[in-house]
Amino acid sequence: MKSRRPRKRRTYRQVARAQSTAGTARKVIDAFTICAGERWFDEITLREVAMRAGVTVRSVIRRFGSKEGLVRAMVEDFGSDLDAEFVSAPGDIDGAVERLFDAYERVGDGAIRNVAQEHRVPALQPLIDHGRVSHRRIVAGQFAPWLDRLEGKARRDLLDALVIDTDVYVWKLLRRDMRRSVRGAKAAVRRLIEGTLAAYTPKDGRRSS
Repeated sequence: MKSRRPRKRRTYRQVARAQSTAGTARKVIDAFTICAGERWFDEITLREVAMRAGVTVRSVIRRFGSKEGLVRAMVEDFGSDLDAEFVSAPGDIDGAVERLFDAYERVGDGAIRNVAQEHRVPALQPLIDHGRVSHRRIVAGQFAPWLDRLEGKARRDLLDALVIDTDVYVWKLLRRDMRRSVRGAKAAVRRLIEGTLAAYTPKDGRRSS
């Protein structure tokens, strides 16, 4: 009767190798994401990514091929987890502002840099498009109690205004350009939102189109 031990050992080695490969890929993607949050795409080198990840440049090239390959991997990895950071309960303005700033304080500078490079680095486009679509969807859910009172153009106009009020560029203007404190910037965004909601809320409580 033939022994099955060699097959078991071979399976174990294959699983271990796959886990090691996945772990290396995770380190490289994390290292590249950090680099992309700090500098322009043209300034990032595979050597730096490899050093941060604790692997060789050859390992990075073997797994991802190029910086463009790393961008694609980062895009695939990024979307859904980041979306969850922005979501708050419908109608909770304070919660919406808090979650917004929690996310922008962490990834806002990188997001601004990505948008500035969208025409130079085509591989970034899916991430940027996803961000724009998901931001509008999240805002629509958070402010549904006000939006649902409106119809047609009035609803679209209010949603447009709320998307602008909560855009990453508003955060940049307040926190980076004007150097406002987090507390002051949050208060400013809340005032923007409240002013927008007041301007579009029907005075008699009826649906508006």
